[in-house]
Amino acid sequence: MDVNEYLDAHEKKDLLRFLTCGSVDDGKSTLIGRLLYDSKLIFEDQLAALRRDSSKNGTTGTGEIDCALLLDGLKAEREQGITIDVAYRYFATPKRKFIIADCPGHEQYTRNMATGASTADLAILLIDARHGIVTQTRRHAFIVSLLGIRHVIIAVNKIDLVDYSEARFNEIRDAFMEFSKQLNIPHIYAIPISALKGTNVVEPSPEQTPFYKGPSLLQILETADVAQERNLKDFRFSVQTVIRPNLNFRGFAGTVSSGVVHRGDAVRVFPSGKKSHVKSIVTADGELEYAFPPQAVVLTLEDEIDISSGDIIVREGGESAPPKRASRFSANLIWMSQTPLVPEKEYLLRHGARFYKATVEEIVHRIDVNTLERSAAGDLPLNALAEVVVRTTQPVFFDAYSKNRATGRFIFVDPISNVTAGAGMILAAEESTSGGNDFPHRLEGFWNGSVQPRERSERQYHRPCGIQIIGSGAHALAIALERRLFRDRVNAYALSVPVNVPATELGARFEALRRIGFALVDAGFVFITAIESAEIAAKISADLRPISSFVVSIDGAGTGASLSIASADGDEENTEEILALLIYEGVLPRFSADDYAI
Repeated sequence: MDVNEYLDAHEKKDLLRFLTCGSVDDGKSTLIGRLLYDSKLIFEDQLAALRRDSSKNGTTGTGEIDCALLLDGLKAEREQGITIDVAYRYFATPKRKFIIADCPGHEQYTRNMATGASTADLAILLIDARHGIVTQTRRHAFIVSLLGIRHVIIAVNKIDLVDYSEARFNEIRDAFMEFSKQLNIPHIYAIPISALKGTNVVEPSPEQTPFYKGPSLLQILETADVAQERNLKDFRFSVQTVIRPNLNFRGFAGTVSSGVVHRGDAVRVFPSGKKSHVKSIVTADGELEYAFPPQAVVLTLEDEIDISSGDIIVREGGESAPPKRASRFSANLIWMSQTPLVPEKEYLLRHGARFYKATVEEIVHRIDVNTLERSAAGDLPLNALAEVVVRTTQPVFFDAYSKNRATGRFIFVDPISNVTAGAGMILAAEESTSGGNDFPHRLEGFWNGSVQPRERSERQYHRPCGIQIIGSGAHALAIALERRLFRDRVNAYALSVPVNVPATELGARFEALRRIGFALVDAGFVFITAIESAEIAAKISADLRPISSFVVSIDGAGTGASLSIASADGDEENTEEILALLIYEGVLPRFSADDYAI
C-alpha cells in the first residue's frame, strides 16, 4: 500500500468521539494514557518526555511511567495529581479514528465534564473497585444520559487492588444496572480493568480476570455501533456563513446536523419560510451528489433567497418533519456560573449560530443527582441541574434534544461578563393556554406581554401590591391613600364597588373588580379597594384575598387584618400608618418624594 492509498483508507475510517468520566482519582487520565501507550501510538519524543515527567511528577513509583501525565499537562494538575480542564487527544487504530475527551472528576468541575460530553457519542464511566459507586459517579451518569449519550462503558478500574475479585466486579456492575433503570442509556457494557497495569485495556487479560469472557476496552471502542443513534430522516443544516468569492457564486457554509440532502431536493429556509431547491453540494474536493452528518459542506440554491448566518435549511416533504417554532419551551438545564440562576433575569441564549434575548420564566424543579428526586427551587447554584421553562423575545426553531442534539441544545451567556452561564437541552415547546399564542398567561383567560412584575418594580422602585380596606369610612381612606401615594410618585390606583349597587349585581361587580385588580397588580400598581359594609366584606373579601397583599381593618371590621386602625384617628393619620406598613413590608424602600422623583 502506497502513501496515497494509506491516506485515502485513513480518511474513510469512521470517527468515534468519546469521553472518560467518573469520580476524582478513579483513573481516567491513566486509562487514556495506558490506551495510547499499549497501542504504540506515542511517538519516541513524547515517550522520552513522559519518562522525564514521570520521574519528576509521577505518582506510580520510582522507575514507573505515569500514563496520566500524557493528559494532565497543566502545572496545577501535575502538582495535585488531578484533572482540572478537559483534555482532548486524537488517535487512530486500523479500524477507527478516535477523539478522546478526558474530563475532570471533581464536583466543582462538573461544568467542564458537561462541556466534554456535549459532543461525545460514547462515554467510559470509571468506577474505583475499592469504593464502588459514589455521588460523582451518579452525577456523571445522569449528565451523560441527559446529554443524549446512549453508549456507556462501565469500567471497574483498579480491579488489581481488590485481588481481581469477581464478586466485587459483579456487585458494582449490578448496582449500576439497577441505578441506570432510571436513566435513558440503552447500551451499557461492563468490563473489569486495571489502567495502571493494562488489564483488559488493549487486549483481553484472561489470566488476571478469568471470569470475564468479553472483549477488551479498545475492542469495544472499535466495534460500538453509534451510527444507529443518528437522525437520518430530518435534514437540518445550520448556516454558519455565506460564501461569496465572486459575482457568480453564492453558497451557504455549515455542517449537516442530521438527515441526508441530495442535489435537487426541495428545501425550506427558517425563519423566513422561503422555498427553493438544492442546486449543488460543494466541498474542497469537488461537488457531491448528497451529504450526510457530520459533513461540512457548502450548499447553493436554485433561487436567490436572503439567507444569513444562523438560519436553518431543512428538507421539504418525505419523512423529514419541519422544526418546532416557539418562544416558550421546557428544557433540562445545567448551571455553570458562580452566580446563581435567578428566574426572570435576562441572558443571551445561543442556539446554533444565532443569539436571542431570553429569561428563565420558571424553575419547574431541581433534580437531585443522588436520588434523581425532583424538588422545588427558587434559584440554581453552580453545577445544579433542573428542568426549567425558557422564554425568548423571538421565536426559536428547534427540535427536541432527544430527536436532534444539534438543534435541540443551547447555551446561556451572561450579557455583562460574556461567560457561558448554563447549557440546556430542549424538551418540548410550551403550549399556551390562551389560544395557542407563545406568550405568558399570568391572568386567567388572557395572554400577557413579556415584561414581568419584577422588571416593573426595578424600574419604578416600588413593589406592586393589593390593599383591601374594610369598614365604615373605607372609601374616604382609600381616596386619601391613593392621593398620598400619587403625590409621592408611586403608581397607585383606587377602585371600589359603590355602596348602592343592588344585591343581585354584587357578585358580578366584585368578580370584575377582582380581574381588574389582578391586571393592575400585574402591571406594577399599588391597587387599593374599599368595602364599607362588614357584612358584604364577610361574603366578598375572600374572593379579593388573592390580590390583597394587605387587609386594613377599620374599627375591627373584617377578618385576617394586616393592620387595624381607628376611624377616630382621621384619614391623614391612618394613611401614615398604612404607609409605615408598606415600608416595613418592603413595598416602598423609603418614603420620600425625592426617592421617586423622575
